[in-house]
Amino acid sequence: MKASALTGSLVQLTRLGAVNAFLVREDDGFTLIDTMFTGSAKALLAAADEAGAPIKRIVATHAHSDHVGSLKALEALLPEAELIASERESRLMRGDRDLDPGESDRKLRGGYPKLEVEFDREVREDDSIGSLRVIATPGHTPGQIGLMDTRDGSLIAADAYSSLGGVATTASPYWRFPLPGLATWDRAKALESARKLRDHEPRLLAVGHGPALKDPADAMEAAIRRHG
Repeated sequence: MKASALTGSLVQLTRLGAVNAFLVREDDGFTLIDTMFTGSAKALLAAADEAGAPIKRIVATHAHSDHVGSLKALEALLPEAELIASERESRLMRGDRDLDPGESDRKLRGGYPKLEVEFDREVREDDSIGSLRVIATPGHTPGQIGLMDTRDGSLIAADAYSSLGGVATTASPYWRFPLPGLATWDRAKALESARKLRDHEPRLLAVGHGPALKDPADAMEAAIRRHG
């Protein structure tokens, strides 16, 4: 597990050089954003311990296996931690793959493990999780969320963008790192969400796959323009 301090309150955790989770420091401890793939729980706990605070909350940005693979194990190891996701993604994690009225009928892509997890809180647009503000970013999955730190403008964009080989949206496969794009459910909504995040004018862009980027506006705009 590689740990990289991005700001005074945000630490990026990376495994295999490609899969990220994040620790966000709050007054009472850390909010953990995503749990990587199966088998990452002990490494995530060790990273938080090394960073000097306990994990108090765990947020799942979306239901793909490389983001929630260790959620069940962490629930067992941290029974007092608050588990948080959007209502839409929590249903997917319970195994309900039915699409809602008005949603695209495109096939869900990527791995959606069924998890026997009880979420303590289901969030929606503009809800707060400590210092983080929830931004609904559907497209890659039906209920994906991004998180903006209101203290410093850092944006955790999950898989709305990737940055391995360069900043790209996941509205379509990017040739330098196509996997997130290949797992996208609704490409039109994914592009809409990418524009929405750009319009929040983040000072730092942190993503599920790849390095973080300071002052990312130009790179985000260029990524969007690739789609015409």
